[in-house]
Amino acid sequence: MTRIIISSWLFCIIMMLVATGCASQLKEMKGISRVGYSIQVGAFTEVENAERLTSKLQGKGIDAFYFRKENGYYAVRFADYTSREAARRGAGKLVAEKIIGAYFIASPREIYLSARKEPGHSGNVSVPRSGSGPEMGGIAARTAERFVGIPYQWGGNNVVEGMDCSGFVRAVYNLCGVNIPRTSMEQFRTGEFVGRGFLKDGDLVFFGSSDVSINHVGIYVGNGRFVHAPRRGDEIKVSSLEDAYFMKKFIGARRYF
Repeated sequence: MTRIIISSWLFCIIMMLVATGCASQLKEMKGISRVGYSIQVGAFTEVENAERLTSKLQGKGIDAFYFRKENGYYAVRFADYTSREAARRGAGKLVAEKIIGAYFIASPREIYLSARKEPGHSGNVSVPRSGSGPEMGGIAARTAERFVGIPYQWGGNNVVEGMDCSGFVRAVYNLCGVNIPRTSMEQFRTGEFVGRGFLKDGDLVFFGSSDVSINHVGIYVGNGRFVHAPRRGDEIKVSSLEDAYFMKKFIGARRYF
């Protein structure tokens, strides 16, 4: 039995180093998966340009999002392919249609290593405890904090009302190599229950009128705070769970790794 436990631990460490890092520790949940090969476009100085391209891609039915890179520029990322060649073919079609120009294909490993370079993250590999992913939660939290101040609209009128907050959460997890469901209700139903007193960085916190009427979600970043997209057109911001409104609307929290 001891030998099996040690082997599993070593396997997890190896996967962290050569594949998708702590994303390999994902809990077995329906609707949760690792991100494959993605396409990244642009080094926009103005967020409006990134939003415009995102809207154009979404108009073609492509699940796209934009984010601020560590150098302050904005980029657009989209798609989830099983191989680099498939991603190259998909990007080639969009280039031929003159929707995108130069592009970069991010592999699962590159996505994870990029996330590990977020400001505030040491870059050291931590040993997982009991199969959990404490490092990945920290990476997700620090990634979320980098979005603060961005006026997220997710394609403006092309986006269904109420999708901004769950879309933001989904984008952060995607940047960390993890696919989660699209809507806040689906995200709530998918994750593993976490008591309010046991929240860790990267956990999702949900709000609404009841557990069957979830209408808002954010990413916990420690010290009773969470990052979220309040409403369409508003800036991504940090709020406190102790705020009277959020205390009243708090429904629960979920964990994915």
